[in-house]
Amino acid sequence: MPAYLLILVAILSRLIPHPGWLNFTAVGAALLYFGARRSWREMLGPLAALMATDYVLTAFVYHYGFSTQDYIPTWIWYVAAMALGQILLRARTSFIRFGAAVVLGPTSFWLISNFPVWLNGTMYSHDSAGLAACYVAALPFYRNDLISTTIVAGLAFGIPVLVRRLNPAAAPAVPAR
Repeated sequence: MPAYLLILVAILSRLIPHPGWLNFTAVGAALLYFGARRSWREMLGPLAALMATDYVLTAFVYHYGFSTQDYIPTWIWYVAAMALGQILLRARTSFIRFGAAVVLGPTSFWLISNFPVWLNGTMYSHDSAGLAACYVAALPFYRNDLISTTIVAGLAFGIPVLVRRLNPAAAPAVPAR
């Protein structure tokens, strides 16, 4: 249940108006957490909900034309972020694994989402200088994504650990060997 609630928080963090400079969403953390806590079969619902959110934001909030092909890299990243949660955080969540996940999630999104902007867009020249300029222009968004993913994932993974440490009786019983 907490994984689905975090997906809902991620969607709301995108839909609720906030200042443009803030760019604080729970998407990366929610996808990492969902991947770590749920099965592959259960991932289609959150994926569809995030895809629908992309459509609503593009068509009704930003009033742009919606083109499915423009979102394919983002949707591939959604699945990749859940896979990252499965790979790094499902079996064992350590500080090192958590740190790797919260760095790899936003970094992979920054790399994957900005390349098509450069390749298919007209804002940047189609040479190495234009590619560099595209990635540099996206650094503030990357920074905010890194911060928001760290905070939200830290709360999602950390609060249950804290509760178990403060209340050992709430921890699941370990069978004797």
